[in-house]
Order: sequence, then C-alpha cells, then structure tokens
Amino acid sequence: MTTTTSGVETAARSTTAAARATDLSKVYGQGETQVVALDAVSVEFRQAEFTAIMGPSGSGKSTLMHCMAGLDSVSSGSARIGDVELTALKDKKLTQLRRDKIGFIFQAFNLLPTLNALENITLPMDIAGRKADSAWLDRVVETVGLAGRLKHRPSQLSGGQQQRVAVARALAGKPEIIFADEPTGNLDSRSGAEVLGFLRNSVRELGQTVVMVTHDPVAAAYADRVVFLADGQIVDELLDPTADSVLDRMKRFDAKGRTS
Repeated sequence: MTTTTSGVETAARSTTAAARATDLSKVYGQGETQVVALDAVSVEFRQAEFTAIMGPSGSGKSTLMHCMAGLDSVSSGSARIGDVELTALKDKKLTQLRRDKIGFIFQAFNLLPTLNALENITLPMDIAGRKADSAWLDRVVETVGLAGRLKHRPSQLSGGQQQRVAVARALAGKPEIIFADEPTGNLDSRSGAEVLGFLRNSVRELGQTVVMVTHDPVAAAYADRVVFLADGQIVDELLDPTADSVLDRMKRFDAKGRTS
C-alpha cells in the first residue's frame, strides 16, 4: 500500500506488464486502398490494473485489443502476453494461449441458451478438459453477485445478469488478462454500472488485469488508467480518471483525432 499526501491509503500500482505491445503496426490492404490501423504502437498493460482504451471512431482501439489478444495478426512489431510473444506462435499454440491465459468479454453476451448460468461459466474449462478450482469459482460467483442465479438459463436472466455471467466466465479460468470490448454497449445505464463495478472489483479484490475498449467517459472512469488513441497512435494517457477528466481530454481531439 502507498499513502497519498491526504493520508489516504491506496493500492500501489504494479510495475509488471501482463501484456505489452512494442512498435506494433497493423495495415489493411495495399496501394491506394491501404489503411494503417495501428502505427508503431508501444504500450504496456500492467498486472492487477484496470485500463480503458479510448479514441475516436477509426482510431484503432479495437484493432489494438484484437492484436493484443491474439484475435488478429500484426503486420509488424511485437505483441506479448506475459513473456510469450504472440507473433511467434503457430495457430494451435495461439488457440491454446487464448484459452488458457486470456479472458474475453464482448457486447454480445455469447451465452448458450440451453445451458444454465453455472454451465456457461465453466464451459471454456469443460471444453479444455480442465477442472474448475471450486474455491476460486465460488469467489468469482460471489464477486459478480450470481450466487442465487446459477441454475437459471440465459432467457431467465436480465441483460445485466447475462453480462455478469459473461464476466464470471472470463474470470473463472484465472486468466492472466481479460480483454473487454464495449462490455456495457448493450446494457442500460444501471446494468452497465453494475457490470463495470464487478470488473473493477475483480481487479481490486481478485488481482485480475482488465483492458477495456470503450467510447463512454463514465465507463472509463471505473478504470485506473485511460489510454487514448488517434489515427492508430497513442496520443495521451490519464491516471485515476473521472468522467469529467476523461471528457475534458476527449474534447482536446480535433476532427482528425489529434490533440490540440
């Protein structure tokens, strides 16, 4: 723990990278149709930290997340999860890494309607032939507030509850990092706040690492740190954000997405 000048104790920030990009570039197309989605991006996502990625439409924020998560290939540069270099992995090893070391949360809940909440949570481990750590699973379920809903199927759950199942599923396998792409995009403000609170608690109480792409300053305010992209490059960073401070930073972008 560290103590601020006001005497308030806060958790010390980790200096260990859960994921790292080094001079990472992603180019689509060739010649006149070429689009540079990422332009030599270097960034670290530290362990036990909640990072939000923001930027104008087309800034490259989702592309960065997809490349870092091994969902998309890179054109040049390096992407690492822990000490593992993703660009050096064959398809089979990359699939195994995504299954064992990475958790995913998307706008769409991606739950199987024929399975109950608990079965959806443990599905990735069941497919991999891994037995869930019962103590950890109980802690995750408690953290996301699903203890009384585990036997319910998705159709019997609200949108917010379904996304909590998706969050628990991402946490249950003890991944090294969770990538969340607009996880509250399909939720009302109350349900969205609940899910964001659960993500923040997973970082503070479970030591999880979360990287979230969002366009919403209120959602970004739940993070420990916000990284801003424009035109495929990192142009700004904000620690301990509030909705107002995030909105203020975003206003500095002109029509081209550059800071003033």
